[in-house]
Amino acid sequence: MNIKKCEIDSMERNSTFEFRDILTEHLSVLVRSHRTIIFLCIGTDRSTGDSLGPLVGEKLKFITRDNIFFYGNLEKPIHAKNLCDTISSIYSTYENPYVIAIDACLGSLQNVGKIFIEAKPLLPGSAMNKDLPKVGDLSITGIVNISGALEFMVLQNTRLYTVMKLADVISNGIYHSILKTVGGRKTLNTKTLVSEKLLASEIK
Repeated sequence: MNIKKCEIDSMERNSTFEFRDILTEHLSVLVRSHRTIIFLCIGTDRSTGDSLGPLVGEKLKFITRDNIFFYGNLEKPIHAKNLCDTISSIYSTYENPYVIAIDACLGSLQNVGKIFIEAKPLLPGSAMNKDLPKVGDLSITGIVNISGALEFMVLQNTRLYTVMKLADVISNGIYHSILKTVGGRKTLNTKTLVSEKLLASEIK
């Protein structure tokens, strides 16, 4: 099943549920086929505007489910220097994985704070003119600031509030989509249990 380009405003009250429902419709097909799902959270914690991916990965790193794995968080970010090696490792470790790539993006003023979900690869580092490979079967991008000149400075001066709002909607949406498609936690590890309860309570 293909997802047409979907647009979600992270500032809207029901944005998390809207995100969850869109992703659930897609993940349910993959889960039924027992295909390995990889969430590849791209970015760096050294730049506010580029920290969306690591923040999402950080919020979801406790999740333990069969055939669902997360790459990239604040401790171990996936960025320009290790992206190619990470991609190679994923495809050598898992057979025919379905990769969902998550990254920050610059865009028009009216799109700042919006999330776009599209069934196509994303091109990491495009705002910085970096020569990186396309990645992902599905792309999730959050518009963190306005595109234009001096993109490096724009990313460095992006509001943390905007990035955190996007990260909250994306991570909560992913978590609740996993609950709907896969079910409850795999383990009863105390740390995992507490973390999942905290995340689940965020959108109640």
